[in-house]
Amino acid sequence: MFRSLWQYRHFIMSSIRGELRGRFARSRLGALWFILHPLAQSLIFSIVLAEVMRARMPNSDNTAAYPIYLLSGMAAWGLFSEILNRSIGIFIEQASAMKKIAFPRLCLPVIILGSAIINHVLLLAAIMIIFLFFGHFPGLAWLYLVPGMLVISAMAFGIGVFLGVLNVFARDVAQFMSVFMQLWFWFTPIVYLRTVVPQHFQWLLALNPMTPLVGLYQDALLLNQGPQWTSLLPTLLIGGLAVLLSFAVFRRASPELVDAL
Repeated sequence: MFRSLWQYRHFIMSSIRGELRGRFARSRLGALWFILHPLAQSLIFSIVLAEVMRARMPNSDNTAAYPIYLLSGMAAWGLFSEILNRSIGIFIEQASAMKKIAFPRLCLPVIILGSAIINHVLLLAAIMIIFLFFGHFPGLAWLYLVPGMLVISAMAFGIGVFLGVLNVFARDVAQFMSVFMQLWFWFTPIVYLRTVVPQHFQWLLALNPMTPLVGLYQDALLLNQGPQWTSLLPTLLIGGLAVLLSFAVFRRASPELVDAL
């Protein structure tokens, strides 16, 4: 499986470039839309929560602390949701190509993975510029975003490929996940602090594998602090198991994918 991906590495890279160019080929702003969409969503949340509902960060006099906290969490979630959501439907979307062209089917979610990571890096660069505008300067803790990005990508890729295969045989999977992802977003401390959640609901956040990953981004970008590695161990385990399970399911179902489409 990995050998075939390596043999088709040029196909994967050219497909990533083609996707990045083609998505906004006729758009005047082009690649800026990769950045403007999540920034606009974060701005809306900031206006509603920080200004209308007067949400503030405790023990902080910085009026920009909450928007920074929000942008950090949205960046982490955006990477996760893009890889996962697009991977679920990729085999159905590319059914025609899969029937006509011989190539390793796993290339399709790998292309999504590469494209999403590039989008994410561009977004982080834009966020850095915004933070500088707020007078919030980066520190060495921002380097922790690299392992955080890799863990998020691996977990989203594993879950996405697994569900993408299931979606070929049961199309309700994509419909269910579109609803479930909305619930998952609100059960992740992105727009609110984990400390405001009542104690009897804290176990839900503890079970959420995205909680420590979003926290890693928020700690690194807002507080210039490293993560609590012990809290990341369950997430690392889940991410590793998701990747292994997705490969096993994909290998078993691969011969029947085209026929099911």
